[in-house]
Amino acid sequence: ALFMFTWPGLIACLLLWWAAGSLGVGMGFHRLLTHRGFKTPKGVEYFLTLCGLLALEAGPIRWVVTHRIHHAHTDAPGDPHTPREGSWWAHMGWILKGTAQRYDDSVCMRYAPDLMKDPVHRWFEKWYYVPLVVLGVLLFAIGGWPMLFWGVFLRVTFNFHTTWLVNSVTHLWGTRRFETKDDSRNNWWVALLTWGEGWHNNHHAHPSAARHGLTWYEVDVNWWGIRALQSLGLAKDIKLINAAGQAKEAVSTPTQLNTAA
Repeated sequence: ALFMFTWPGLIACLLLWWAAGSLGVGMGFHRLLTHRGFKTPKGVEYFLTLCGLLALEAGPIRWVVTHRIHHAHTDAPGDPHTPREGSWWAHMGWILKGTAQRYDDSVCMRYAPDLMKDPVHRWFEKWYYVPLVVLGVLLFAIGGWPMLFWGVFLRVTFNFHTTWLVNSVTHLWGTRRFETKDDSRNNWWVALLTWGEGWHNNHHAHPSAARHGLTWYEVDVNWWGIRALQSLGLAKDIKLINAAGQAKEAVSTPTQLNTAA
């Protein structure tokens, strides 16, 4: 990497890490498409989805199906990537097996009927790799191999592993604000690397909440992005947990631990 280092390449890498990881995967694929934690105009939804495609993790439909299955069977039989099958399996073994996210249309219709009925998302699903190919050509034209290396190859690899850390590390190590039936943990350094997705116990306790960091010290850049959209009139019906709502919901399931902040 060092022999190809250029400052423009590094800047492109950092900007695309944010665009793909925060705007795309965190805000778009996860909090908007999977959990419907907020609503946006369709144009904004498609833009966030396009950013998510730059992570090359999957098309939006199968990404959402995988994550909804994960929530339906968290750390139990049927979970695609539980660390109870091993930390390596949870991190990337389930991907390397070669059968990950290969769902037929009946499974997709069961878990993501909202996206399956949307022709734009179906197009994104079929051609999910095209935006990254186009981006790669543009970066190469602008800055040659160094720009392509930093903006695509190195950055996509980093995006892969930061997302996979949520599947593995945040079900193994960290703190628990809520007593849930799964092994989810809040992990501060994973949260920093994923723009807020590492507050995973908070998320599994309240999956549809658009905000994962529930205190001032739980940095949640993805939530800041959603607030920015709201301030521009581009996000509405945002699902939140306030102190009273959090305590009331925690009485049933999940239950709040005495160590809650």
